Amino acid sequence: MFKGLGNFASLLKQAQQMGSRIQAVNEELRGKRATGSAGAGMVEAEVDGLGQVLRITIDPALIERKDRELIEDLVPAAINAAIAKSKELHAEALRGLTGGIDLPGMKEALGGGTIDENNSPNTDLKN
Repeated sequence: MFKGLGNFASLLKQAQQMGSRIQAVNEELRGKRATGSAGAGMVEAEVDGLGQVLRITIDPALIERKDRELIEDLVPAAINAAIAKSKELHAEALRGLTGGIDLPGMKEALGGGTIDENNSPNTDLKN
């Protein structure tokens, strides 16, 4: 009747250790940076490894032109590009946790690969 308790205790201990490692990975990701740009660099966004927006930079010439509609289009595009790169950092960190094993569904859960504004793969990640 109590045979399975040893296995359960072992699983519980492993789960607690994994939780601690995930917390450490999240702290590491807070210190990493990913940038995305749109409009040939007229708008840039910087996010941390957890996808939190840290900074938006808009070229002063774009503001001087008072092209509100263009700015409204470029800001989300730059943010989305940066967040996509942040997801790559996150996936890389999780692969490190799992010993390099690609868990089924992990890529899809994190949003897959990234594509820049020209529809080409983009891997410009900053640490």
